[in-house]
Amino acid sequence: MLKVKNISDIYNMSVYTDDGSFFGIVEESMIADNKISGWKIKSTKGSVLSKMLGGAKGVIVPHQLVKAIDNVMLISKAAIPSIEEDENTEDQ
Repeated sequence: MLKVKNISDIYNMSVYTDDGSFFGIVEESMIADNKISGWKIKSTKGSVLSKMLGGAKGVIVPHQLVKAIDNVMLISKAAIPSIEEDENTEDQ
């Protein structure tokens, strides 16, 4: 059976990666052409985002990387920003 949720019910929901890491909190949804295109995830203390991004406030996760939404939002681990790219650009 398909569960239907209002978008407003998802705001402030905890977000976890599919490997169980706490990712952040849903802050906002991005809607285009009556479809959800992405989610703005706020970095919070103790989250994977705060450890990787430092002073950044959050990231935008494409809706395609969302695996499930119920009591929490479950996203693909592929949504975690890669630090290796940043380190390579600093070396140059």
